[in-house]
Amino acid sequence: MEPTYCSKRHHRGKEEGKEVLDRKRKVLHLVTQWTTLYRDFLREDEHVKLFMKTLYRFLLDDLYDYPTLEKEQKDLQKLLRLHRRHTVDDYSPHRKSKLLSHQLSLKENGRHTRGTQRETREVLCHVYVTMDSYLSVRSLASVVAQGLLQEVAERLDVPLEELVLLAVTYPGEKLLLKPQDRLYSDSLTAVGRLHVRRKDLSEVMNPFTDNTELQQRSARMLSTNTWDVAVTLTNFDWSIFNSIHEQELVYFTFSRHASGGHTVALELLLQRCNEVQLWVMTEVLMCPTLCKRVQLIKKFIKIAAHCKAQRNLNSFFAIVMGLNTAAVSRLSQTWEKVPGKFKKQFSELEMLTDPSLNHKAYRDAFKKMKTPKIPFLLLLLKDITFIHEGNKTFLDNLVNFEKLHMIADTVRLIRHCQEDHMGNGMPQKISPELRAYVDYLHVIDNQQTLFELSHRLEPRV
Repeated sequence: MEPTYCSKRHHRGKEEGKEVLDRKRKVLHLVTQWTTLYRDFLREDEHVKLFMKTLYRFLLDDLYDYPTLEKEQKDLQKLLRLHRRHTVDDYSPHRKSKLLSHQLSLKENGRHTRGTQRETREVLCHVYVTMDSYLSVRSLASVVAQGLLQEVAERLDVPLEELVLLAVTYPGEKLLLKPQDRLYSDSLTAVGRLHVRRKDLSEVMNPFTDNTELQQRSARMLSTNTWDVAVTLTNFDWSIFNSIHEQELVYFTFSRHASGGHTVALELLLQRCNEVQLWVMTEVLMCPTLCKRVQLIKKFIKIAAHCKAQRNLNSFFAIVMGLNTAAVSRLSQTWEKVPGKFKKQFSELEMLTDPSLNHKAYRDAFKKMKTPKIPFLLLLLKDITFIHEGNKTFLDNLVNFEKLHMIADTVRLIRHCQEDHMGNGMPQKISPELRAYVDYLHVIDNQQTLFELSHRLEPRV
């Protein structure tokens, strides 16, 4: 872009001079729009900083020949937070002093901005209460051990003073965390696998398979209103989805391993989708009696239908996939008892998840839904990955703008889905008790354990 702006033509007439001015103005307008739209993503990029400073220097040099660029200069200056340049010599002590103080102020502002961003970033903390199951706690990335432990104690209804928090590192080393220890680094990497234990380091809960009290957990689920559960799921998903920036999809696809924390909200919602799927499996497979399992499956079919009605395709897919997993779908005795009306409804819901013809059923249905709505993000990421890997970024050393336009059209769907021009807002009020139950999912994430539970409920013939 710099060569485009700086390229000089030998122009003799006013028309050619106007052409150069228009070209420079277009480049500056594009850069201004770009930095305004993606400021949070570009702030820490050293290459972008260098590019912007260089472009600004060229613009200052052009002001003598093109004084009408003064507006563009002020706009770019505002974005860079630079002091207006004076005619003082760059090598004068006065100039050096002003530059040094300005650089220091920029560094301080940068520290403050990064700190603020870190304080407001959210994570889903996995706190293991048994070797096979964890409690998912939504918290800020700045959370310390004491704060997380207090949240877990309330959810488990265990006195805080009886608990400690351990971090188990990859080699298996166990670290006892102090109350003010931070749990996540700036890159949102956890200190290790988090485990809550009693002070004698024994488990707070017995394994699921041996705990009678936990096996009665289905009673709570069976007593809840399915529409309210769907609303609570949607409120949770929407609070994350509404904070996703469309650029996160590009970072996730192009530079996932070097995203610098730019894909936090996106990864949070993907993680939530996986947890809802595990939650469905856990609830069904932890239900000890046949008749209650049948009731639970009916409940989940209703919740999936309600999520679709609320235009939350993230939780909708998660629930349908949870019921379709091998550990649940193999429960033939349970499914035989499910009334035909519910089986038919589930078959209709399954059709939306049918991958044939490039997910045509889902795409057609989703296109007809009014906004705001939450798409199934895994499919959106699949589309972007297909465009990225199926098309070259450069053709004959020229940028393949057709590829970039296709990616832009795809990620722009995020912005469209977040719009609410007609006042069809999603979040609705719900009881604190139900919110606590759905917001802090307690799930089994060990697939072998889930299959063992499935075979225990209905042994292989």
